[in-house]
Amino acid sequence: MKSIFARDVYIVDGTRTPFLKARGRPGHFSASDLAVSAGKSLLSRQKFMPQDLDEVIIGCMMPSADEANIGRVIALRLGCGKKVPGWTVQRNCASGLQSIDSAAQLIASGRANLILAGGTEAMSRAPLLLNSKMINFLADFKNSKSLINKIKLLTQFRPGYLKPIISLLRGLTDPIAGLNMGQTAEIISHRFKITREQMDVFSANSHARLAYAFDHQLMTEVSAIYDTQGKYYLEDDGLRRDTTVEKLSKLKPIFDQPYGLVTAGNSSQITDGAALVILASQEAVEKYKLPIMGKIIDVQWAGLEPSQMGLGPVHSISPILQRQNLSFDQIDAIEINEAFAGQVLACLAAFQDKQYCHEELGLDKPIGELDQHKLNINGGAIASGHPIGASGTRVLLHTLEILKHKKKKLGLASLCIGGGLGGAMLVESLSL
Repeated sequence: MKSIFARDVYIVDGTRTPFLKARGRPGHFSASDLAVSAGKSLLSRQKFMPQDLDEVIIGCMMPSADEANIGRVIALRLGCGKKVPGWTVQRNCASGLQSIDSAAQLIASGRANLILAGGTEAMSRAPLLLNSKMINFLADFKNSKSLINKIKLLTQFRPGYLKPIISLLRGLTDPIAGLNMGQTAEIISHRFKITREQMDVFSANSHARLAYAFDHQLMTEVSAIYDTQGKYYLEDDGLRRDTTVEKLSKLKPIFDQPYGLVTAGNSSQITDGAALVILASQEAVEKYKLPIMGKIIDVQWAGLEPSQMGLGPVHSISPILQRQNLSFDQIDAIEINEAFAGQVLACLAAFQDKQYCHEELGLDKPIGELDQHKLNINGGAIASGHPIGASGTRVLLHTLEILKHKKKKLGLASLCIGGGLGGAMLVESLSL
């Protein structure tokens, strides 16, 4: 395969933490804690020192107030030293894939040879915010010069001032379309006539596939993480091994009550987690005698109507297939992040829809059918969770892991992205 980059860009190694489901209160780990845990595991097995890195690039949408420019915080906490720059990127659900693309561009241009990239998110720690009435009250109270005025202000205080803004819900709502992500999944599911049963079957399969992968040592990129109480986590704890279609069918819709199709059971989970990879040039591979997992061949970012954001993978995968003269039959493994079961199923339908491909993508014929035996082979975000900043790195890293285990060659990793975007990356395995 011919890479779009001027210099070859290799992924030499990667790891991720188990993804830990948010359970109504802040989790044990901050976003930087998660990335540092993954980074220590990854860097400890390398033939170079952390100080040899040229850059550290991290995707994260919700760093805490103590983690401004979290990429730099992580670089310093990993012992990279003061001279290694660290910075942060944001592209909503694909922030972790954007970090890899940003790293690849630096290596391809010759400005860097060795970069640690990835993503992290502690969604359970998304803050509660003060509303504008409370903020204005506090400002007026602080600026008041006399005790009488302060007392007068206190008599005007209302309990409603204490109503918090849930930043996680606000962040998962599109500011242009005025819809939350679940509502956009409802829209495209109805557009392509996806049924509730199809969604629940897909979701049950996601849990079954992930359980099988953990039980048969196929999740080799996952490294344990330990909390301050000495408890350790070895696998994604949102995995429900007893999930069945029957159980899922009993759940009520949450975004379009009472007639909607999207439930908590056929949606991705709000989760904490981190995933990191090391990218290298040919020069760095030779200098440090590094192994090679794969090579980045192509990358595509695409925009579409925000209310249809779940179809982003269709718009980002299509140009790659056209540019590389490939069909789905020639791709060995495909990861489409499971934001919602209906969203992935709508993408599969759109790939085969002649009218959609002509009107939305400008193609003369449909892209074609995607064999679901190649899709999310070991489950996806419905079972493992979707920590916004980390998922882009997870899908890319796991694509390479699947290719290695199956001794196959070509893989595609893709995500839908809030705001009406899609992202995809084509990789070639070199670990045969």
